[in-house]
Amino acid sequence: MNRKDFIYQTAVGLAALSVGVSCTKQKGKSIPQFGPQSAEAKMGDIRALLLHLGSNMWCDYPTEMMGAPAPESAKTLDVKPEFSLVWPDEMWRKVTDRAAAAGVNMIVIDLGEGVFYPSHPELAVEGTWSVEKMQTEIKRLNSLGIEVVPKLNFSTTHNGWMGDYSHMVSSKPYYRMCEEVISDVVEIFGHPRFFHIGFDEERSSFQEGQDFQYICTRKGEYWWQDFLHIVREVEKHGSRPWMWCDFGWNSDEFYERCPKSVIQQNWFYDECHGGFDPETNTTSDAKILKAFKKLDDAGFDQVPCGTNWIGWGRRELGLDADDVIGKLVKFGRENISKEHLLGFMMGTWEIYAWPNMTREEHFQKIFEGIDLFEEAMK
Repeated sequence: MNRKDFIYQTAVGLAALSVGVSCTKQKGKSIPQFGPQSAEAKMGDIRALLLHLGSNMWCDYPTEMMGAPAPESAKTLDVKPEFSLVWPDEMWRKVTDRAAAAGVNMIVIDLGEGVFYPSHPELAVEGTWSVEKMQTEIKRLNSLGIEVVPKLNFSTTHNGWMGDYSHMVSSKPYYRMCEEVISDVVEIFGHPRFFHIGFDEERSSFQEGQDFQYICTRKGEYWWQDFLHIVREVEKHGSRPWMWCDFGWNSDEFYERCPKSVIQQNWFYDECHGGFDPETNTTSDAKILKAFKKLDDAGFDQVPCGTNWIGWGRRELGLDADDVIGKLVKFGRENISKEHLLGFMMGTWEIYAWPNMTREEHFQKIFEGIDLFEEAMK
């Protein structure tokens, strides 16, 4: 058996230990018929919670030429991928039940390595959810009145979940992989109304600041061609693309070239504590605040995202971020036209972005974020 076959079989075997029968499927086999989902959040009153099932959106990934299996090669990296899923099932249930009780009507699941892709079983890790497990969970969440939206992040800053394909950006194999996993996810989620495609923080300075050793970013036509290809691929399957709008912060061209069918998600966390008035905020955050109006004027539908995650500026000032989501909801309702404001999303950045905290404290921050979101949406 050659090395690639060994890695392939090992990935399937590891996943099968914890995800059950779907990991015995061979590449190319069909996904069980599923959907449509039985819950649908009301447009204009979307109350979405972002949860990350996978965690390999903030990592380097070892190249094959490092000469050892990925877990061993990863030891040399500063920002290491996870080779097992970090979400305990019991805690996932507690968080989602709490969300339902708080009036959340949509959960956006950032999948990464968290679900099994029949077209690419090599992307699975230990604990990856099977297709059947994901579909069972979608049904449960639907029964609680929660619509479930898949998210795959195609930003080069957040594509460690792609494994070796994260080193093939813009190539034919990369395009083929993207097309195949999009098709898998659409089928797994029952042809969902929306499909979040990420595309945030694609900046070399961000990757360098996070101590990535493999720096890869697109700009100009490379970015546009890859982005538009992903948009077309999602729309081909009948879902509506949804994206972080970072690219538009520094590009007036974005407001003209980006298809109006793409839902825009501007995220404002007031990290520098400059406030929510675009006229008086003189911090580096000001351009983000101004983007809300630019998106509205350009005719885009929006789902603004807030947080209780404490940004670097607030940390330096010794401040929490418990006020952010409430102020963002107020700002959005006052500054985005009703026809284009679809709702709001809470991103707590739960178990990945909170430094020097225990796992229990991480989850407590999720619960606190849900409570803050409930209060903000009253």
